[in-house]
Amino acid sequence: MDYKYLILDFGNVLAYPVSGHWFITERFTNLIDMDKIDMKCLENAIHKYRHILARKVMTLSEEHDQFRDFYKSILKEIKYQITSDDIINEISYDFAYNPLKCNIYEDVIPSLERLSKKYELLLLSDNWPCGKAIMEYYNLDKYFTKMYISSVYGYLKEEGVFFDYPIKEYNIKPQEALFIDDTEHILDVAITKGLDVKIMKRDKINKSKYQIITGLNEID
Repeated sequence: MDYKYLILDFGNVLAYPVSGHWFITERFTNLIDMDKIDMKCLENAIHKYRHILARKVMTLSEEHDQFRDFYKSILKEIKYQITSDDIINEISYDFAYNPLKCNIYEDVIPSLERLSKKYELLLLSDNWPCGKAIMEYYNLDKYFTKMYISSVYGYLKEEGVFFDYPIKEYNIKPQEALFIDDTEHILDVAITKGLDVKIMKRDKINKSKYQIITGLNEID
């Protein structure tokens, strides 16, 4: 099918965390004694306090403040004793301002170069201002007509309404756009908005109810 628009997610589609975890960054593991932490408890605390990250933020400074609250809450939850609030400040500052916390996949730049000549490319990402900064750092933003970052709009993809922003702004009709994401339940929502979908599985897992691709180079 010929599409006018290609809408892409960010995480695990264009980029991945260098540390292997979006919130447990390299700076986090450098400043926190991981030998003193039960990883299951840490993951539970991250899940418990994810609501802190749902606040609407539009600047890197606001993101820094939000993640300072987040990291302070999860470390308190797991009863990890920090020697100084400077540690939390440094971890949260690194999250907001360090684009090198993420790498982009090898196929991304050549694929975007090719795809941007055929489609209007839009980014739709559950992310924070740092996501836009990372796109700009790697010079990926030049391929996209517009980037939609969830924290700026105050909605997540799973809520559905976030999809309405690009759909209404570009008057995207059913089957005019292909959406690529790495999560099935997000694709479930996208389908209700009239988008065609494929699931990105960079780890080459070949089990999904949706058509699987393992790289952007598989998109015609």
